[in-house]
Amino acid sequence: MTAHIHSGRRVLLGSALGLALTLLALPLFALDARFTDADGDLVADTPEDPAQQIDPKVLVFAYTPVEDPAVYADVWAGFLEHMEQITGKRVQFFPVQSNAAQIEAMRAGRLHVAGFNTGSNPLAVNCAGLVPFAMMAADDGSYGYEMEIITYPGSGIERVEDIKGGKLAFTAPTSNSGYKAPSAILKNEFGLVAERDFEPVFSGKHDNSIIGVANKDYPAAAVANSVLSRMIARDVIEPDQIVSLYTSQTFPTTGYGYVYNLKPELQEKIKQAFFSFPWEGSALQAEFAQSGEAKFIPITYQQHWDVIRAIDAANGVSYDCW
Repeated sequence: MTAHIHSGRRVLLGSALGLALTLLALPLFALDARFTDADGDLVADTPEDPAQQIDPKVLVFAYTPVEDPAVYADVWAGFLEHMEQITGKRVQFFPVQSNAAQIEAMRAGRLHVAGFNTGSNPLAVNCAGLVPFAMMAADDGSYGYEMEIITYPGSGIERVEDIKGGKLAFTAPTSNSGYKAPSAILKNEFGLVAERDFEPVFSGKHDNSIIGVANKDYPAAAVANSVLSRMIARDVIEPDQIVSLYTSQTFPTTGYGYVYNLKPELQEKIKQAFFSFPWEGSALQAEFAQSGEAKFIPITYQQHWDVIRAIDAANGVSYDCW
């Protein structure tokens, strides 16, 4: 748990918004025409023709750019060495600068294994052929993070409603906690709509938004509290620089997957690398312990991302590809 102040309220799945989202008649978010989904699991099938399957000499891995990619090259180094041992291939860390660049890299065949942030998972699935299969979780199997709307002490913002007439920092349009979820929550719970009721600004990343609030550059921001916890743990900001106005229901965190057209035997080795990774004493353990993660667990996109697809439906988001 973080030490920052929780002056707002926690909204659970049974809230008015949660019910509205789960009761939505969800549109069919069709996969790009390049892909097939014969089994109906909402992700691209591996091509049946072996000639269309790939077996790259070097596997390229990228972690979602929620913070400075340079920070995570070292954090993931031990894990990538483990993947090299399991797959028998060299694994290269690819420091992507944006969610769009990460999706484009996989779509273009330059990225084979990746962790995509919560909000960009659907676009990566539908447009780039991502097949999510793992997520970080606590020892007891619990997982996820919450979206928080934060401000700084003395900002004059005591309640979410006080954002009206001012500015609110989002991260990027593809981010769940940095844009999609808060947009739906602000509209449904508080009647606040960007451009009409407040001025939206985009920081690009969660750490930019958090530092921006801590330094009083932004009066308020919507962020993932998992990132906030890690930044406090690393002493990037002090807990007393942040006041939390609102905490959402729990959302799935970064989804890890491979590109759909890898050879099936390589897909299985990649899964093995994730689920056999020894966390104890690792850089991953040191980095992610503050947000509660202690292992990888198996997931399915169809089940674990249903609430995210509901939020996208509430926001009128389309998964059309370019």
